[in-house]
Amino acid sequence: MAKHKTVQDVMTPDPITLPLSASLIDAAKTMRDVGIGDVVVVDGDEVLGIVTDRDIVVRGIADGCDAQSTTLIDICSRDLTTVSPDDQVGTAVRLMRENAVRRLPVVARGRPVGIVTLGDLALEQDRGSALADVSAAPPNL
Repeated sequence: MAKHKTVQDVMTPDPITLPLSASLIDAAKTMRDVGIGDVVVVDGDEVLGIVTDRDIVVRGIADGCDAQSTTLIDICSRDLTTVSPDDQVGTAVRLMRENAVRRLPVVARGRPVGIVTLGDLALEQDRGSALADVSAAPPNL
C-alpha cells in the first residue's frame, strides 16, 4: 500500500442513499437490485445513518417490525463514524478497528460522496487475502 493513499483512492463513489422515510422493504429491494449490503440514510443531503442488510433482519424482522411500515430511521445506526475523501487510508483502518465497523460513509461538506468497506481496504492492503478474494467476487444474488 502506498503510504499516502487517501480514502478517495479506495472508496466506492456515489453511495446508494435512501430517505429516512423509506421502508425496510424499499431498502431490501434496493440492496437486492444493486447487489449491495448497505444504504446510507439521508434527510435531503444530510447523512443521518446507515442501514445494512443485517440491520433489516436483526433490528427489523427479528424484532417483529412490519417491513412495509417500519422506516429506515427506526432501525438505522445513527451514531456514525465517517471519514473524509481526503483522509489517509490508515485513518479509515484505524477508525474501523476502534469502532468495530465494516463500513464507513465518506462525507464531504456534509454530503455522502462514497463508502469505504473492509473489503475495499482488504483489496488495497492485501490483494492475496481471502477477504480480498471474496470482496472482489460478484454478489451471489
